[in-house]
Amino acid sequence: MKFSEMIYTRPDADAVKARLADLTNKLANAASYEEAKSIFLAEEENAKDVMTMMTLASIRHSIDTRDKFYDEEEQFWNVFGPELQEYTQAWTMALLESPYRADFAAEFGDLMFVNAEIALKAFSPEIIPEMQKENELTQAYEKLLASAQIPFEGKIYTLSQLTPYKTDSDDSRRLAAWKAEGQWYKDNQAQLDDIYDQLVHLRDQMGRKLGYEGYTTLGYYRMGRNCYTKEDVEKFRAAVQKYLVPVAEDIYKEQAKRLGKSYPLSFADAALSFRSGNPRPAGTADDILAQGKKFYDELSPETSEFFRTMLDGNLLDVLSTEGKQSGGYCTGLPRYEVPFIFANFNGTQGDVEVVTHEAGHAFAYWMNRKRIPLDYAWPSMEACEVHSMSMEFFGWMNASGFFGPDERKFLYSHLASSVTFIPYGTMVDHFQHIVYEHPELTPAQRHAEWKRLLGIYMPWMKLDGDIPFYSEGEGWQRQHHIYSSPFYYIDYCLAQTVALEFWAMIQKDRADAWKHYMAYTRQGGSHTFTDLLKNADLETPFDESCLRGVCQVARQWLADFDLTGIE
Repeated sequence: MKFSEMIYTRPDADAVKARLADLTNKLANAASYEEAKSIFLAEEENAKDVMTMMTLASIRHSIDTRDKFYDEEEQFWNVFGPELQEYTQAWTMALLESPYRADFAAEFGDLMFVNAEIALKAFSPEIIPEMQKENELTQAYEKLLASAQIPFEGKIYTLSQLTPYKTDSDDSRRLAAWKAEGQWYKDNQAQLDDIYDQLVHLRDQMGRKLGYEGYTTLGYYRMGRNCYTKEDVEKFRAAVQKYLVPVAEDIYKEQAKRLGKSYPLSFADAALSFRSGNPRPAGTADDILAQGKKFYDELSPETSEFFRTMLDGNLLDVLSTEGKQSGGYCTGLPRYEVPFIFANFNGTQGDVEVVTHEAGHAFAYWMNRKRIPLDYAWPSMEACEVHSMSMEFFGWMNASGFFGPDERKFLYSHLASSVTFIPYGTMVDHFQHIVYEHPELTPAQRHAEWKRLLGIYMPWMKLDGDIPFYSEGEGWQRQHHIYSSPFYYIDYCLAQTVALEFWAMIQKDRADAWKHYMAYTRQGGSHTFTDLLKNADLETPFDESCLRGVCQVARQWLADFDLTGIE
């Protein structure tokens, strides 16, 4: 079925609540495991329908935030979603208290109960009004970014449409693009500050209502963290500063030499990897998707079937259009047992990374789309990001098709950016911990903290005030996750570390690396992040030796890579 043929109908809120309450009552009074299992499976089907309708509304709203119908549907879900959680919590409690818990665990695994106990700690009916307001504020942030109309060279651009100019090889044009974007953020900073200030205080209030010290503990529970702690993350951050920041510094020093620029670099110059320009995809959006098909056809029978299904069902929306939400994502439509990819192609190498990164998520969902319980289709967030970031490196086998004459540029810059991303992503996480541990900070003080952290994690950046917004230590406000998904961003860093493990394996034996990738992916969300890694014979990023090892291999590869003839 094509995406356009999937019919959206707003569910009857009262009927959904009543049905879940009825199933909860039946589960609590089941006379046998077989009866309890039958009720459990009925709720699984019920959840598929509700989740599919919610996801359809969300996707179509993000495709065009100006669409009045889906804007209203998004508002409906912003209110109804938190209300439904009260009924979901009652169901979860009935499942946890079931006399057949051991039978369920024997058939479906104990992780569903571990995750259920965490979910109970993350919700109370008491915080429903705050959750609804949180949704409203996040939607306001998304709509503000989607509405951007940025004057540049006599035309008007959205944030996504302006992106290619921010890596233009012409110094003055590139700088002008950065200034134009920075000025838009600066012009809208009062609203950006206000939205985030409200979100911080709202989340702090939610945490305190649930009996926590503030939001941090609640934030970890909401992320479903089931195998590592805040202290583990702090150790990882320390290892990033110790091992990765020096490697990243060397990468940017070499970049400054290639560009003929002084070090540290301005934001505009740091965005340009080569004097002749950054790698660009070869061809149009259709060409990139065709190369994606070639790549997945050659990678494995499973990936071939998966990507052909995506293309046949029009399950990718990749063009950057007016009113479209910025960024990219992958999600699942459980009733139809297919994933969906949303993106904003803009002529940069990021377009190819959509076909590998977001499709890495989509492939993992495809492989686990029939899992029971439904929650096992996806693992926790950091585990999900391993699928996507590692698939980017498997995409190297088709680098020539994706990038043509820019193949070598891409290979070098992709590995370099993967390494240099981790300090940035870790800084995002560190910043959020500071913000939620000190909710009393003013907007100006938050900006000052970000600027301070830039000096620790990204010392290659020159903060000279030349570019509005960015050079003033305010660039965090363009990072969607900081507003919409607090504490999410460290997941990318942990996953990137594992992805670099895969990259190193691919250099030795791609077929063997793929076996490990499939061993990891086939598990879906049936195990914790650290157990998924262990079961696939992979190191955990929480071991300092893991980060130290991938840094050594990457640093040597970058030093030895032949850039002869590339300006």
